[in-house]
Amino acid sequence: MINRDLKLWRNVGVAALMTAATACGEAGGGHAGEAGEGAVEARPPAGASGEGGPGGESGHAGGEAGEAGVASSYAGLSGDALVGLHLQQLKGFLLLAERLNAENRQEEASVLVGQGVLEAYEEKAAEFGGFDASKVRAAADGAGASAQLAPKLREAEMSIDTARARLSLNHADLTARMVDIAAGIYQSVNQPDFADPTEYQHSLGAALAAKDALVAGRDAMRAHNAAAYDEAVAEVDRLIALWPQTTAPEHPTPYRDVLRQASRVRLALSPFLDATG
Repeated sequence: MINRDLKLWRNVGVAALMTAATACGEAGGGHAGEAGEGAVEARPPAGASGEGGPGGESGHAGGEAGEAGVASSYAGLSGDALVGLHLQQLKGFLLLAERLNAENRQEEASVLVGQGVLEAYEEKAAEFGGFDASKVRAAADGAGASAQLAPKLREAEMSIDTARARLSLNHADLTARMVDIAAGIYQSVNQPDFADPTEYQHSLGAALAAKDALVAGRDAMRAHNAAAYDEAVAEVDRLIALWPQTTAPEHPTPYRDVLRQASRVRLALSPFLDATG
C-alpha cells in the first residue's frame, strides 16, 4: 500500500513547497530507493525556510542551520538505510576532492577529504556498519603530486561503493536525502558579508553524491520508469549547475534557488518514492 504520508506530500506538500520557494524569490528573501523496495516517508528538503539579508540569504544561524539540515535528513533511519546515507555523505567529500585534484589543487582536495573524515565519519563511525575507512584516511594525506592523489581518491571511492553494494538500499530515497543534505548545508553559504567557502564545498559534495546515488540505482529505476529516471537525472544536473565552480564565488547562487530546484528533484523522483512493496 502506498504510504499515506507520501500521498499527502505528493498531493499537497510539493505544491506548498514550490509556492513557498517562489514566494521567497518574489520577496527577495526567502525520504527508501528502487521501485518495489517499499514505501517511504517523504519530507520537504531540509532547511526549507525563508530568507533575508544580502542575496536573499538568512546568514543568521551560520553553520548551525546546515547541521540541522543534515540531522533532519537522517531522521527515522535505521539499518542499511542509515549506513547507506552515512557512506553516501562521506563519498560526497571524495567526489568533490576528485574535481579539485583534477584542477591541480591536491592540497585543498586532501584537506577536504580530511574534513569529511572528521565531520561525516569520526563522529558517527559506529553507524557505518563496520566500514573500514583506512583508504579514505589515506586520501586525506596530501603528500605528493596530483597524479599521486588520484589513485588514492579512486580507491577510497571504490571502498565506499563496495560497502554500499552489500546493503539493501532504496536509491531514490538515498538520492532525495542527499539532495536534502545539500540544500540544508547550502542554507549557511551566503552570510551577510561573505560567502562561506567550507559550507559551499560541503553542500556541493552532497549534491554530487546525490547524482552518484541516482546513477547507482539506474538499472532498477529505468526498468520501472525510464522516462521518470531520465527526468530525475536532468533535474539533479540542474541542481548541481547551481554551484558554478568548485570554490565559492563572490556571489553564490541564492539559497532560494537551490531550495526551489531541490523540490523539483524530489518531484521528479516521486514515481519511485511511492512504489509499492
